Amino acid sequence: MPASDHATFRPGYVRNAGPQSKSCAAKVDTCVARMIRLSIGASGACLIAANPCPICRHITTPVSCSAAKTPGWSSQSRGANAVLDRSIEDERVVIAGAGASGIACANFLLAAGVGDVTVVDSRGIIHEGREGLNPVKAELATRANKAGLRGGLAEALRGADVFVGLSGSTVPEELIATMGPRAVVFALSNPDPEIHPDVAARHAAIVATGRSDFPNQINNSLAFPGVFRGALDAGARRITEHMKMAAADAIAAVAAEDLAPDYIVPSGVDPRVAPEVAAAVAQAAKEDGVA
Repeated sequence: MPASDHATFRPGYVRNAGPQSKSCAAKVDTCVARMIRLSIGASGACLIAANPCPICRHITTPVSCSAAKTPGWSSQSRGANAVLDRSIEDERVVIAGAGASGIACANFLLAAGVGDVTVVDSRGIIHEGREGLNPVKAELATRANKAGLRGGLAEALRGADVFVGLSGSTVPEELIATMGPRAVVFALSNPDPEIHPDVAARHAAIVATGRSDFPNQINNSLAFPGVFRGALDAGARRITEHMKMAAADAIAAVAAEDLAPDYIVPSGVDPRVAPEVAAAVAQAAKEDGVA
């Protein structure tokens, strides 16, 4: 790699807004995508993680690879709904954070049939007509926020059914208190959740975090071993949305018989998870014609 390109891999340089930000992002896209393509002959699959959006989105599209966070999170959502006996079609979900994880989860939830998804970034609710949206957020705005909300997290959370924290920010207790009855809180930032689970539990029926020392831990290790095993077993050329959905269904099914407010998803070390996910993903790949 030319010496001049090394600077594009410094996170602060890439993420800073400014006249050169677009060209920097383009360099990152090109360099990383090229490295992934060169490794394909020696690798069965590639997991891209901890990359800012829209850079992550731009990279995964041309090389046809995908992260595995969304199936793991969606399986918890399904488990929570089963405990509360309600349908996703009637829910409004608020996602705090519009990075790679937030955008991916929003797209996945909309595809799964969630009634409405409101995404909040550092500048407020993402909605049509908001100035300064990048292309990824602008496209999402055409499908999300059906309620037409404006403002920030306070306006988004008022009356909401589910909160998903993917931003690393802090959410005051008084905002969680404004959510709808039998609310569900997924405070997933690590190592510090957006709100302490004990505090969130004062107002929410179900609380989950990304930490192993609290109930209902969500970790992408629930998804990616089985997702990749299934894709490799089937000889899949890419990961489809149907394959991700199949993974979420499989994870949720493992926990189905023992569902409770403090157990809406199986443990990441449950030996049943990976084989079930792999089988479901492989079958979905064949059905989608990518195997």
